[in-house]
Amino acid sequence: MNVDVIIPVYRPDRTFFELIDRLETQTVPVRRIIIMNTEEKYFTQLIYGTKFLEQHRQVTVCHLSKKEFDHARTRAQGVARSDGEIFVMMTQDAMPADTRLIEELTAALAREDVAAAYARQLSAPDAEPVEAYMRGYNYPEDSRIKSLQDLSQLGIKTYFCSNVCCAYRRDTYDKLGGFISHAIFNEDMLFAARAIHEGYRIAYVAEARVIHSHNYTCGQFFHRNFDLGVSQADHPEVFQAVPSEGEGIRSVKLAAAWLLRQKQRRRIPGLLLQSGCKYAGYWLGKHYRILPRGLVLACTANREYWEQESRRRDVAGIDAARGYGRTEQETNR
Repeated sequence: MNVDVIIPVYRPDRTFFELIDRLETQTVPVRRIIIMNTEEKYFTQLIYGTKFLEQHRQVTVCHLSKKEFDHARTRAQGVARSDGEIFVMMTQDAMPADTRLIEELTAALAREDVAAAYARQLSAPDAEPVEAYMRGYNYPEDSRIKSLQDLSQLGIKTYFCSNVCCAYRRDTYDKLGGFISHAIFNEDMLFAARAIHEGYRIAYVAEARVIHSHNYTCGQFFHRNFDLGVSQADHPEVFQAVPSEGEGIRSVKLAAAWLLRQKQRRRIPGLLLQSGCKYAGYWLGKHYRILPRGLVLACTANREYWEQESRRRDVAGIDAARGYGRTEQETNR
């Protein structure tokens, strides 16, 4: 079984070396590590004076400009450079918690009806309390295999899948047409939804663990959730029937109750402010079509995406034919 790991990278820091080292010591060996690096100068600055590529022969680096980066297309380009039976998508800030990460993920893909298997995300030691709680909420201790039958119970979480660390069967990925061609966000959930509606399953593997969390500011949450809202507005075929607002409200209530139990009442105003920023960004993103372009560019976390509108029109029909999103005519309205 050949396993490749694909990592989009932008302005890596010294922890990048640790990530590579941990991938090279897995109980199931990683054959190739394919780095899709945005802006060559930042990568070469990091490794200047080292023998990184000589020491890590299985690492392949492909450079692209920031204007070329796309959440879905860049990952698909990485997949195209792999001929592994299984490929694992990761982000540069996801650190394997132990040597069994790849083993646990690939074991879940032994079932032919499982299209993808994603890892549990543990909070870093410096995570804020609410961030640590939300990691545990979204990534619980118990594994689960999700199918279309879970939609009535889990709602939008049926489609939840994260390319922070997720393994895919290459044969199924190819059969389903791969990732969407152009995406501001959620390329992983869009693929998962397509797989589930084609009769496949998505595995959440709690035994496969990565350390990954962020202490975002309210502004960062706003921008991130704006892009999330845009993604959902662009794909009503996935998200219209399973709105995420209810799940968001539920998570805030649970987080507030947890803070009370932890005797951290003083953090509740911060939680409410943070949640308000998230919702404001999300709501504006959902309604981005009625916003002035200048406001859209002020709200997004990914300005380059909006500079690729010609590409968006070019691939709309292709993606629609593969079951993603609107038709070309609908996109141009």
